[in-house]
Order: sequence, then C-alpha cells, then structure tokens
Amino acid sequence: MNTTNILRNIHHLTKHSISNVPINRTHVGQLHLCSRFLNRRTTREIHFPVVRRFSSGNGGHKVHETTRSSIANSGPIVWYLGMINARPILTKSITSAVIYTAADLTSQTMTQSSSEPFNFIRTCRMAGYGAVFSGPTLHFWFNFVSRVFPKKDLISTFKKMFMGQFIYGPIMTAVFFSVNAALQGERGKEIMARLKRDMVPTMINNVIYWPLCDFITFRFVPVHLQPLVSNSFSYVWTIYITYMASLAKAETN
Repeated sequence: MNTTNILRNIHHLTKHSISNVPINRTHVGQLHLCSRFLNRRTTREIHFPVVRRFSSGNGGHKVHETTRSSIANSGPIVWYLGMINARPILTKSITSAVIYTAADLTSQTMTQSSSEPFNFIRTCRMAGYGAVFSGPTLHFWFNFVSRVFPKKDLISTFKKMFMGQFIYGPIMTAVFFSVNAALQGERGKEIMARLKRDMVPTMINNVIYWPLCDFITFRFVPVHLQPLVSNSFSYVWTIYITYMASLAKAETN
C-alpha cells in the first residue's frame, strides 16, 4: 500500500466520520492498517540511535540514555565517551600522554630561544610519564575519592580538595621529579637534591593554582570525566612542571 492510497483511505474515513455515517469493520481495519504503516514510516524517518552516557553513583556506574538529537554534531564526543566506558584506563592514559606532549612542546617554545632545537627526547619522557603514571593514577584516584566522599555538597567537595592538595598532589609531584630525573641519568643523591630544591616552590605554586580547578572538577563534573577535566586543567600546570623538571642537576653536598 503506497502513501497515496493511505492518504485517500484516511480522507475517506474522516469524511464518513464527519457526515455521521457509521464506520463498518472494513473501515476500522483500513484505519488500523494505515496507522501501523504510518507508525513504521515515522519510526524509520525520525529514529535516533541510543547513546549511553555514564555518570558515577555510589561506587559504581549508573547508566543514562540520551539521543543524538540532543547532541548536535558531537560525533567525536560520543566516540570518546564510548571509549571511556569501554577502555577507561587506556583512554585516559592516551589522553594524558597527548596533553603532556602538547604542554611540553608549549613549554619548550616559551622558554627556549628560536635558534634552539626542540628536545624531542624530553617530550617523549613527558608523554611516557603521562601515559604510564598520570593517566592511570588519576583514574584510580578520582574513583577512590568518589567512594570515600560520594556526595557533591560543599563539605564533601572541600574534603576531596584537601586530600588532593595534601596527599595526591605531593606524592605525584615527587614521583614526577624523581622519574624524570632518573630518566636523565640522575641517581639517589642527585634526585634527593633535586627534590629538596624544587619540591617546595612547586608545592607553593600548586596551592595557588589547583584549588579552584579541583573545586570545579569535584563539584560539577561526573566522576568518569574528572580525569579528562583534570588533565585539561593540567595543561597549563604541566607547562610549568616540565620546565621545572628540565632544570639542571641540583648541587649535592
């Protein structure tokens, strides 16, 4: 049955109804067939594939459904969210490596003269650190604090910020300086001298830069996206710490 016949039948049935002529069983069957046909046609024309979007609940993931009709031109975003769900650690590790690479290239551009060549070995060190250390640890850290403090009220947010500033931040800063120093050939005493020289000024700047970033992340961002947002904030921070990590060896006594 084509569209023209469908419309003719609907018009015929409507005319019967308006003129108070009784509608017999044949008419009812035709109307039912027309309805089924139009419903199938409409469904094919306006069907929107379902996209899964995940946000953390109390220690787990709660599934929400949305449609592409509500996310205009967001193919890469949908793909990225799907990858976070399917391979969270790998996706966050690659994301962190990309951000560390971009930040280090920016840092070299800002701190070196135009005549100096880029140090791509240094950039590879930073990318490796982002992939092996930063990405995975951020994944586990944000999931951990969301289980300890599952709410997003102000008190819980400040507790998460406190833990980030005085537990995760100092530990990962020390790991960052130590790993990069070791990859540059420094050993025990030299690494300790670097930490003594660089840790205090770095942590002072850490307290200045990160609290507002952490507040936004913990207060407003779903847990599964918090590493991505934190890595985005860390772009500026990484420009600074990659510069600090590239400083000459500290003097040992």
